[in-house]
Amino acid sequence: MIVDTHVHVWPDKIARAALARPQEDLQRQGDGTERGAIAAMASAGIDRCVCLGVAPDPKRVEAANRYAGSLDPAHFVGFGSIHARLSPEQNVESLRRNGLKGAKVHPLFQGYALDDPGLWATLDAMQGEFAIIAHVGEGDSGESNTRCTPAMLKALVQRFPRLDVVACHFGGYRLLDEVERTIVGLPVYVDTSWPPGLWSLDRARVRAIVERHGPERVLFGSDWPMADPARCVAAIEALGLSDDDTAAVLGGNAARLLRLE
Repeated sequence: MIVDTHVHVWPDKIARAALARPQEDLQRQGDGTERGAIAAMASAGIDRCVCLGVAPDPKRVEAANRYAGSLDPAHFVGFGSIHARLSPEQNVESLRRNGLKGAKVHPLFQGYALDDPGLWATLDAMQGEFAIIAHVGEGDSGESNTRCTPAMLKALVQRFPRLDVVACHFGGYRLLDEVERTIVGLPVYVDTSWPPGLWSLDRARVRAIVERHGPERVLFGSDWPMADPARCVAAIEALGLSDDDTAAVLGGNAARLLRLE
């Protein structure tokens, strides 16, 4: 089984709006729709993908979770949204009501930091029941970059030892030096998403990070539609890991974490 743990999908109308603004250094590799995701994953030989909902404000959390919960489980694993300005009870009940396995935390878009007390209250309530997938690293501004640093992630992981945490982009997008100092070796999952694609990083350095962190705590992720999933799968296969470790990174670890059949 190959599982892509970092995919963004929206309803058709919202997908067009979400992807309308071009980013200078990133080329779109898909349209962000369910149909587009299914086609991209099939082309790459990917069996399931984890779709990450992000509600930019508290009022949109329930709608984001309802949509994530409606996705076809034959193709998708829906991760919903939580927000630091909702109570722990509101956040957790919304995840339960919509049958979700966890939530995406994205400080760059949600207006709060990884060390926000409101977020931490909800994370405490999620321990032992839900997982979180958190963006860590740089974004589009100096101010927003301060909301989700590797150091903040380390403090979060240490504070909530019973919470399953997946740190996007190896635990620090465009911050690999800090990742190697701060994240590698922590009891946290990291995903391999790195737009425009994992292939853009030095192969020997990526392999060293995977081996030091432990292949059993690394999850394949592409960040579609911001990257080509097939090319990202090939980049994992080209790292030179053992067959067992390659299979674990590409899907075995995610299947175990998310209890996928």
